[in-house]
Amino acid sequence: MTILMEDEQELDIGFDYENVLRQVIEKALELEKCPYECEVNVTFTDNEGIRNINREFRELDVPTDVLSFPMVDYEAPADYGILESDDALAMYFNPESGELLLGDIVISVERAFEQAENYGHSIKREICFLTAHSMLHLLGYDHMEDEERIVMEKKQEEFEAAETVEDVTDESVCEDAAVRTIKWQADFLNREVFWQLRQYL
Repeated sequence: MTILMEDEQELDIGFDYENVLRQVIEKALELEKCPYECEVNVTFTDNEGIRNINREFRELDVPTDVLSFPMVDYEAPADYGILESDDALAMYFNPESGELLLGDIVISVERAFEQAENYGHSIKREICFLTAHSMLHLLGYDHMEDEERIVMEKKQEEFEAAETVEDVTDESVCEDAAVRTIKWQADFLNREVFWQLRQYL
């Protein structure tokens, strides 16, 4: 897997984000059963930078925390059938590496620091959450339609339900964040994965 990182902002993030985000992205792909090696672009910017991108591509002249630009036109979330078509190789795969081009994640580190302070957790946890959330978009999930919004909310509730991971000092904290964000069951009050993850809380 290839992760192309670009840091266009000036704040000190304070952790080995390249290694940590690799774990989040790999776990997201594993849990969503992606059968391909993938390429993902991740850009860190500030509020003004993400505001400019938001204005250019979404016609919204406001900063936000994360933007996602998926490359694949999924027929359904995490449905990889479209990648088996005759045109898929030229459209969606890197001709040199053969990796699936998933798309771009853009995170405002400035906004992430603000939200981490508001929620009372670390910048590491916030960036892990934003990355996992964005990976859902790169895999075809959306929150514009009601049905898909409910699916994404359930996946994010799995993350929200397992609070207080700040005592975990190794990189597994962000892999667990990806698990909590993506792994879910229809019965929210009887989440098997939640109990499996209690050892990390």
